[in-house]
Formats: sequence, structure tokens, C-alpha cells
Amino acid sequence: MTNSKITLSIFVNFFLFAILLNSVGTVILQAQLYFGVLASSAAVLEVLKDAGLGVVSFFIASFITRIGYKNSMLVAIVIMTVACFAVPLMKTFLAIKILFALAGCSFALLKISIFGTVGLIARNEKEHICIMNFIESFFMVGILCGYLIFSRYINDADQASDSWFDVYYILGVFSAAAFFILLFSPLDESMVRQESTSALKNEFRSMLKIATVPLIMSFMSSIFLYTLIEQSIMCWLPTFNNKQLQLSSDVSVMMTGLLALSIAAGRFVTGFVIRKISWFKALIICLIAIVLLVAATLPFTGQTDDGSIIPAVAYVFPMIGFFMAPIYPVINSVMLSSLPKEKHALMAGLIVIFSSIGGITGSVVTGYIFQSYGGKSAFYFSLLPVIVLSLMIFMLRRNKGSRWQYAFSEKWGV
Repeated sequence: MTNSKITLSIFVNFFLFAILLNSVGTVILQAQLYFGVLASSAAVLEVLKDAGLGVVSFFIASFITRIGYKNSMLVAIVIMTVACFAVPLMKTFLAIKILFALAGCSFALLKISIFGTVGLIARNEKEHICIMNFIESFFMVGILCGYLIFSRYINDADQASDSWFDVYYILGVFSAAAFFILLFSPLDESMVRQESTSALKNEFRSMLKIATVPLIMSFMSSIFLYTLIEQSIMCWLPTFNNKQLQLSSDVSVMMTGLLALSIAAGRFVTGFVIRKISWFKALIICLIAIVLLVAATLPFTGQTDDGSIIPAVAYVFPMIGFFMAPIYPVINSVMLSSLPKEKHALMAGLIVIFSSIGGITGSVVTGYIFQSYGGKSAFYFSLLPVIVLSLMIFMLRRNKGSRWQYAFSEKWGV
């Protein structure tokens, strides 16, 4: 019964933050329409979100057990509850900026705590894997629901309408409910509290040492490139639908939900496919499919001669998520399985940091290209990191195994 309560709380919290964090693409579009800011200025929302996530992850990962997983999650939820109720009262671009900065910081606390909590409540390795897979799938469901909720409250007939701010009242109520669910969910953290006795200086030093290993640097480059691709598309697809395909703003947001749905489907299918073929072949096939899909759909964006819209592109292009989906979890698994288990926590911190940097870069660069050259050029840009990512995956395959382990152990004595 105890585990069921805390497990429910974990799912609710992940669902909530999935909506908050991944509404950034929707809000980027609304910021341009409602506040009249430029695309490059709107891109700062992704920067603030990922910067908060990365910075807090770096400093909190080494001593979060001293604070406590449950306490950290409660703090994160309280911050977001207050922020969600404050935004519709202020209705300023500054308030939106602060919201996403706080969302990134809070999610850093939440994500590290949730991953640690799963280790406490899972009775065996099989149950641990099962819970983690369900959490990731539920996160994508939250993203999809977020697009649907926002599209319901966007008034396309009046760009000056502030009805979309009402969504934050709903999220505020949901966040408050999540707080009480967690508050009354027992969690025994005595095990990790007893083990958190090592010096913080040594833990930070270990993280920095790991990051300087050449082979691990290649892995981090892969993480960086993937999140750059993912966030450049996810953040700017609503704007692409609206400005390039000439869809209404509410429909643009709703259609972006197909991207989240395709990612969820891709991760589900990967669990079966990866048993039949090697991880390397699976990822190369996915990367080739991404290139072909971009090349096949983007030339057809725009209007026909009679002024009607080509709707097929709005349905087909989000299918890129199906082929993007396996890349991130697979390369993470390949990396972690090649390291000593005692280094997994530090590696998880580095993964979050480099993911944040990649997300920032992807959103900002795409925003500037979108503003200067249009949506087509912005999404064509994604082909460059896809090609470089392919090269990095070749390097991961070549170095995985004994040589990887040898290089790591020789330099750091693990």
C-alpha cells in the first residue's frame, strides 16, 4: 500500500511537469502573437527552462539525499503551484520567463528525486525497469494532453485574447493536488540518508573527471546533438504550423500533439524491435528515416495555386518523432551499461546537463534561423546535427566494449 501511494505520486508529478515543460513550444507561438515579440526573443523561454534544469542538476545531484527525495519533490511542487497561479494574474512576458526558469529548476529537483525514489520502492531489477518505462511513457502522455488543453483555450479569432492564461489556473489546481498526494505518501529514505556521507568536494571532482574522458565526451556529444534536434523541432513546430502552413494557432498547437504521440509510439515499438536487431542497426535506420522524412515533406510546405493549404504535411511531418524516439533511451542504455555501476548516478547528472545545453542551443539557433530565413530553412537545419549524430553513433559502436572499459579504468582507477 505504501509503494502504491508513492508510485501514484510519481506518475502524477511527472504528468504535471510534462505539461508545464513541454508547453514551451505553444507559449513561444503565443508570445509572438499575444506579446508581439520576435521569434528570437521568444526562444529565450527554452533557454531559461533548460538553463535552470542544467544548473540545478549540477549543484544538487551530489547532495540531494541530504535534503531528502520527498522534501525536494514537495519544494518543487510548491514553487510550481505558486508560479502557475501568479502567471494569469500578471499576464506579462516577464512572468512567462520566470515561470519557465522556475519550471526548469523545479524539474531538476523532481527528476533526480524521482529516479532515486524508484530505486527505493522497486523490489528488484525487473520492477525497476518496469516502473521507469511506465514513467517515460506517462511523460509523453502528459505532453500530448498539454497540447490538447492549450489548444482548447487558445482563441484564434482574437490574438489579443488572454483566455490561454486560464490554463495555468488548471495547472495550479492540479499542482496543489499533486502536493497533497505526495505529502500523505510515506517514503522510507533511511537507506540513502545513511549512505550520503562522502564529501561533496570529492563527488563534484568525480563528476568532472568522468566528463573529461575522451570516450565519454563523444557520448555527451551524442546527447547534446539529440536534444538539439528534438527541441528545435518540438519547440518550433507550433510556430511552423501557424506561419509556414498557415494553420490557425489553436489547430497548430493541437497538431503538434501528433509529435508527442509519435514519440510515445516509437518508444513502445522500440522495446520489441531492439530484441530482434542490434541497437546500432536500429539507430542508423532511424537516422536515415529522419533524413528521408525531412527531405520528402518540407519541399511541399506552403500553399497551392488556389490558396488552399496542403494538410498532409501537418500530419506527416510530426511522424519524425517515431524515428527520433529510440535514439535517446538507447544511447543512454549503451553508455550506462558500459560503466561501473557506482558511476551511474554521476553519469545521470551529466546526461541532464548536456541535454539542457543541447535543448538551449537547438531552440535558440532554430529561432534565429526561423526569424531570418523562414520555417523551411529552420527545419532543414536539423539535417546537419542528424548527420553529425550518425558519425558519433559510429564512434560509440567502435569504442563500446573492452577498450571503453579499459580507457575508463586506466585513467580513473575504477
